[in-house]
Amino acid sequence: MQRTIPLLRRTLARGRGFSTSPSSSSEKIVASVLFERLPVVIPKIEPVVYAYQEFAFRWRQQYRRIYPDELLDKSNARSLQRALDRRLYLLLYGKTDGSAGKSVWQFPEKVYQSEETLRKCAESALKSVLGNLSHTYFVGNAPMGHMEQPEENIKQFFFKSQVIAANKFDIGKCEDFVWVTKDELIEYFPEKADFLNKMIIS
Repeated sequence: MQRTIPLLRRTLARGRGFSTSPSSSSEKIVASVLFERLPVVIPKIEPVVYAYQEFAFRWRQQYRRIYPDELLDKSNARSLQRALDRRLYLLLYGKTDGSAGKSVWQFPEKVYQSEETLRKCAESALKSVLGNLSHTYFVGNAPMGHMEQPEENIKQFFFKSQVIAANKFDIGKCEDFVWVTKDELIEYFPEKADFLNKMIIS
């Protein structure tokens, strides 16, 4: 009887929990991060203050330098100080293991290798982009969603992390980046619209 109890415990331990080891050598498990800036609450502006700000803005417009619209849109999309009443999400432009050497828009992500957990893998992915995680907060230890890409033999798990007490990050390890609203995010991934709408509640 004493020998049976340790054996039973080992059997239950194997049947319980989540295994981060790929089921086959060719299958890739990817930890992706939905890095989110929560809406910023803006107090209501008094009519007199609003009128002054409107006048000052129009006055400055007379002397402003004209830039191409494409340049202005791109610069604005890189700022965390936009769409302050909406949630923003970080997207990166660059190469991934599943993009066949082509640069694509993607979330901060990393192929699972030898990390202790998938959450640790996700943290590593975000840290490689931001440099450190001092102004971030990971929401929970479990993924918020997952999707499979059979054609590329990839299983992708999404973790949520939020911006904490920061209005700018030095984004690295990518060719370009943008901060987008949920609607804009779906425009980048129209083929994943149903999945993103179910996963992201805003």
